[in-house]
Amino acid sequence: MKLKHLIALAAAALGAQAALAGSHTTTYPLKPVLDAQSADSKVAFYFGDAAHPAVSASLGEKTEGIRIARKTDDETTACNEALKQALDALRKDATDAGANAVINIETSFHQMHTASATEFTCATSMSAAALKVHGQLVKLDAK
Repeated sequence: MKLKHLIALAAAALGAQAALAGSHTTTYPLKPVLDAQSADSKVAFYFGDAAHPAVSASLGEKTEGIRIARKTDDETTACNEALKQALDALRKDATDAGANAVINIETSFHQMHTASATEFTCATSMSAAALKVHGQLVKLDAK
């Protein structure tokens, strides 16, 4: 009888561990991350269908995937940091291509996509936060 209880307890513990190991995907507001961006950046970001000046040259599309360790951060803090790092990578891609903006930016994790001017998609697990950003590298007309 004790063996049955031990087996049941072990099975329950493994099930609980598997549930905790899964990722949770949701959306978060863009504003805190965009507000923290450097004001002197030479690359502007336009998420979703946000209005922007006329495009004078299209320089291709770029996707960056980011996965960061969560440390002791809550989900929101970890996802904000993941997006910050993804935007840093997009900024470098844009600069290298001679672009001054990235437009139509979408965020995703696996099958969940967000093309919003106010929110982004991010996934968290107990150990990490992850997302992908995708956008068009462009030169915009001067304002």
